[in-house]
Amino acid sequence: MKTNKTVCEEDVYSKVYSEHSKNIWNFIFFKCGNQEEADDLVQEAFIKLWKNCSKVPPENAKSYLYRVVNNNFLNVIAHKKVILKHQIQFQHHNNEQSPQYILEENEFKDKLQKAIGNLTEGQRTAFLLNRIEGKKYREIAEILDLSVKAVEKRMSLALTSLRKEIDNI
Repeated sequence: MKTNKTVCEEDVYSKVYSEHSKNIWNFIFFKCGNQEEADDLVQEAFIKLWKNCSKVPPENAKSYLYRVVNNNFLNVIAHKKVILKHQIQFQHHNNEQSPQYILEENEFKDKLQKAIGNLTEGQRTAFLLNRIEGKKYREIAEILDLSVKAVEKRMSLALTSLRKEIDNI
């Protein structure tokens, strides 16, 4: 028999937290290897659960939390890859380019990172998985538990938004 309780009720939310927080923390800690990062990712997942508590039935809370913490981790990794890629490119071009070119390049990088940061979480995740990780739309759909059409829509909206924010992309 199904109860009418929701995750929005403090006792239900507390129960979900006490039953799953440690296992979710262990799961993400083993992936990232950093205690502070694992703490942050788990906290973000539970905040998102609370914000969406009316949409997540208690029986789905565990899988929802694992999906959120994993997606947030993938976003962190993608962001780190973008930073690393730009640092490597900067090191290669540092001695070869004029100061004016380097200044313009840095301004563009800042614009690009800001524009990516302004995308919705769904658009940013799809964009970074596609453009940084090199994943196909089908693979992204599987990772995010979406249809391929939904991924196509997110990418289209992301690219439109980026083109508006950054000239000559």
